[in-house]
Amino acid sequence: MCTGAVRVVIAPDKFKGSLTAVDVADALARGVFDARPQAEVIRIPVADGGEGTVESAVTAGFEVVKQEVTGPLGDPVQATFAVKGSTAVVELAEASGLPLVAPGQLRPLRATTRGTGELIKHALDLGCTEIVLGVGGSASTDGGAGLLQGLGVSLRDADGRELPGGGGALIDLHSADISGLDPRLKGTTLTLASDVTHLMLGPKGAAAVFGPQKGASPEDVETLEKGLERYLSVLAEVKGECVYDAASSEGSGAAGGSGFAAIALLGAVFRPGIDVMLKLVDFDARCEAADLVITGEGSLDQASLGGKAPVGVAARASKRNIPVVAVAGITKLNQDDLTRAGFDATYSLLEHEPDLHVCMHETARLLREVAARISNNYL
Repeated sequence: MCTGAVRVVIAPDKFKGSLTAVDVADALARGVFDARPQAEVIRIPVADGGEGTVESAVTAGFEVVKQEVTGPLGDPVQATFAVKGSTAVVELAEASGLPLVAPGQLRPLRATTRGTGELIKHALDLGCTEIVLGVGGSASTDGGAGLLQGLGVSLRDADGRELPGGGGALIDLHSADISGLDPRLKGTTLTLASDVTHLMLGPKGAAAVFGPQKGASPEDVETLEKGLERYLSVLAEVKGECVYDAASSEGSGAAGGSGFAAIALLGAVFRPGIDVMLKLVDFDARCEAADLVITGEGSLDQASLGGKAPVGVAARASKRNIPVVAVAGITKLNQDDLTRAGFDATYSLLEHEPDLHVCMHETARLLREVAARISNNYL
């Protein structure tokens, strides 16, 4: 137990369906102060490339930029991205995400990523030469076709008409003209940040794995898969065989295949989203000399081990021999998994409060109480 002034780094991801990462960090901080009023608390809300990526960047000193763009179903939406110097952080979910679609209104064959391309274009307009594209939480399975259209690529059917938005239309794709692709992209470094390593096609690809989460029926999944295959074939005719390499690249299936478009035509390089974000928010320097790191997310499960934020935070802190405690709504990992992931201890809200309804609706209060317990145990 620490006897003098203590430094605590709080670096959680969101508790999906309950609180944003910023709200989680604030609740945990209040709990630390309840137990240790003199503590120095450093809040670093994090994300892994999905929802909350822009918010995480803003808390690290990036400026918010708002822009009206095409939403996932074609209606205009107000989206934000973040800028600091010549670097922009663009979050696909801000323009093309599932939260932008009303309950019961999912349109898996129509949903487009065009708005994300429009956000990237606006970042280029502001003079940004480094762009981090966080891909996750998309409503679409269009292979990033809309993203490319938003950046000047023309995709046409056999009659020469521009394809409408959505992966369902790709089955009618006849030709592609990439000559209009924004030339400023050639002088831009684009990093694809994601926790998804799936490929674009196949039984573990974008349509098969993630399509049902976006409302796709088995028949829709088949249509989307065929459309993505057609899309790949047409782009290969104009771009060359390298597009097949892109489709076989790690992360190409992220965000309904948007990872593929970014890699194949925008020259993006895939990186684990949490690693990108921790560098962006200067995590290593900010956790220097910390006595404790508290991280967490809504559910610690097998998916967490595949590149989710808390495990990334634990890996960085463990290298500096800083104890790491994770807080989750529910923990589904065994003790061996948790230890290998770098957690010194884990706390589950459901163990603290067995009523799931209370956990979902009084999350901030419970996080505060658990953080006070952690502080009493570790500081």
